[in-house]
Parts: sequence; structure tokens; C-alpha cells
Amino acid sequence: MSTPVIKIENLVKRYSDLVAIDHFNLEIKDGEIFGLLGPNGSGKTTTINCILSLLSFDKGTIEVFGKKMHPDSYDLKRQIGIVMQNVAVFDTLTVYENIDYFCGLYIKDKNLRKQYVEEAIAFVELDQFRKFYPKKLSGGLLRRLNIACGIAHKPKLIILDEPTVAVDPQSRNKILEGIVELNRQGATIIYTSHYMEEVEQICTRIAIMDSGKNIACGTADELKQMIKKSEKITIEISSISDEHMKNLLSLPHVYDVDYSNGQLNVSCSGGRHNLIHVLEYLQQQDLSFGRVYSELPTLNDVFLEVTGKELRD
Repeated sequence: MSTPVIKIENLVKRYSDLVAIDHFNLEIKDGEIFGLLGPNGSGKTTTINCILSLLSFDKGTIEVFGKKMHPDSYDLKRQIGIVMQNVAVFDTLTVYENIDYFCGLYIKDKNLRKQYVEEAIAFVELDQFRKFYPKKLSGGLLRRLNIACGIAHKPKLIILDEPTVAVDPQSRNKILEGIVELNRQGATIIYTSHYMEEVEQICTRIAIMDSGKNIACGTADELKQMIKKSEKITIEISSISDEHMKNLLSLPHVYDVDYSNGQLNVSCSGGRHNLIHVLEYLQQQDLSFGRVYSELPTLNDVFLEVTGKELRD
């Protein structure tokens, strides 16, 4: 097996009496787009800062590219690109000058740097804006500039923290497509987002953090298999008796039934033909019903069940 790009073992970080990271373990493999999810205050940002050795920690080890990370591990840091949630560019520099400056922190050869800057501008599609100052850019274009500054030096590991916050749908799609392309070109990516559909769309594996712990980790499908809910059936029906509700609850794999505002909701755990069984029962009882919906669990369902919180709590 290849060496993990990141390996964290038994990481503990305290702030006085507050335990921000609590015996945290994680491995990220080469070539992954790895999603890191957690409610506010769960420890995501602290973990990233520890990986980058921007914070000291109380216990544990962190290895990046098979080597222990230290504040002066510049050989490792040159291989990392960081795009944080808050846009970090210089207002007094143009688009080109900003990208050139950040690329120049890593690439000293002028000809190579010029090539990399041009490639970054083309990658985020900012060629017609190269002479613009940041204050002249829309929110979506500013996000793309921020990404270009973080990836122009062609890092092997890219950390993206909420890169699509407050951008229009078109810019969001461009950013997501760009992330997938960076991964296709060989970069390993750590991705945090409040948008579950984004994480499910692009991430190969996902870890859910809460209270500084890694409480669940796997592919989206593996995470969905960890929770009780496997299917939610919603049926429009004008009325239904308590007896029928009780009988539905006794069907195989049904664990919850409720009725309100003309909607019957049947929650199932496991099973492959739950909808058929529910509809057969209603038809056998001569119960008239309208539209029927069947929903499989989402990543948000997983998050709610394992943390008991909304992502934005």
C-alpha cells in the first residue's frame, strides 16, 4: 500500500480546559478528494491548522507525505496549497500580480513562474480580468482568483475550506468542475463545505467530525449504511385510522409511521421492496391515496443522526 498523504494518530489539542481535538485519527490516501464535515466548533479548522503546523498540539503525531510535519518543514509546505474561506488577496495588486506574487513564494525561476501563472489564469478562466483589481470582481470571480493564488505553484496537496460560500450557481459549478480537474491532474484534495450536495457530488471519502472526534468515515454510500433510515416513503392521503397506522408499523423494516397535513410518512430501515409492501397494504384496505414519493437517505440524514445537529448549528 502507498504511504498516506496525511496520517494523523491520536491527536489532542487543548485550549486551557477546552478539548478542541480529542484523540483524533485520520488517514487520507493519495489521489482522494476527501470531505471533512462537522458543525461549527467541531474542530475542523483546528485540525487543518495542526496539519499545517500553524498550531502546536498536546499529543499525537501528524505525517504529511510520510514525514512528520514541523513549523519549519518548508520542503513539505511547498507541496501544499491552501484556499481558506476568507478571501486572502491584495487589493492593490491586479489579478495577474496577485497570482504571480503567491506563486513566487514557491517558484523562484521567473520563466517557470510566468508559465505557472498563465496556466492558473487559464484554469480559473480569468484571462479577460487579468488587469482587474479585486474590488472590481464579482464574488464568484474573486473566489476563483483566491483559488488560483492557492494552486498556481501546482501543489500535490490542496486544502479548500468553504470555497463556494456566497457565490452564484454558475460560479459554484465552475469551482466544483475545477476541483475535480485538479484531482484528475494528480492533486490530493481536502474539502470542507456546508453544502452537503457538493460533498456528496465530488468527494471520494468523507469524515464527519464532532467535538474534536472522527465519529464516522467512509464513502457516501458507506456512511448511509451506518444509519437506521434507509428509505422514507411519503404518500398523500386524505385520512387514515390509528389502526391502519399500527398495521403499517408492523410491516417488515418499517420503524416509524406518522401522519399530518394529509401526508403519511413511513420510515424504513433496510429492505428492498418497502414501497411495494406499503402500497399493497393500502390497496388491500381499499384506502384511496394520491401522489407517492420514495426518498433514499442523504448525507444530511447521516449527519443529523450521527451528530444530532444541523451542519450550521
